Amino acid sequence: MMYKSFYGYLMGVTLRYVDDRNDAEELVNDSFIKIFKSIGQFNGPKYEDQLQKAFKGWIARISSRTAIDFLRGKKTFLYVDDITEEQQPLIELNAISQLNVQDIMKLLNELPETHKLIFNMYEIEGFSHEEISKILNIPESSCRVYLTRAKNKLRELYKNSLMNSYEPTTIQNIRSV
Repeated sequence: MMYKSFYGYLMGVTLRYVDDRNDAEELVNDSFIKIFKSIGQFNGPKYEDQLQKAFKGWIARISSRTAIDFLRGKKTFLYVDDITEEQQPLIELNAISQLNVQDIMKLLNELPETHKLIFNMYEIEGFSHEEISKILNIPESSCRVYLTRAKNKLRELYKNSLMNSYEPTTIQNIRSV
């Protein structure tokens, strides 16, 4: 029953890290194995009305770490100690839009794998730079640079998606009408 109840939720967590659906399915199943093996370690909250929220957070953390371990084993990380955050230009974008989840996921999936991983860990999962650097075995400064690059790339992708959605009609398109 637990598997059926939380499968979709954990698939969503895993797909934030892994693009390939087959890998994601395998990682969700691996996550459930870890959850079932360590269910005794889950410490529920004091109040019963917070139980589901606490449990979802706990299993999401297991699932995200399972995906991170998978990615870490699959790829080696580059060190970017020689590049400082100040050298990364910030692009300001003041447009406000109602993006839905699919739009956001599409933009995230266009990021390079390392950028996507660190963005997810920091911005979505709430890991600190120190925690990320320990988990991924990279310097903290590299983590900060990857995050800055990911944010800049997302801004650029978002800006481009806005521009493409308001592309002017060409004369050829007008003639065909």
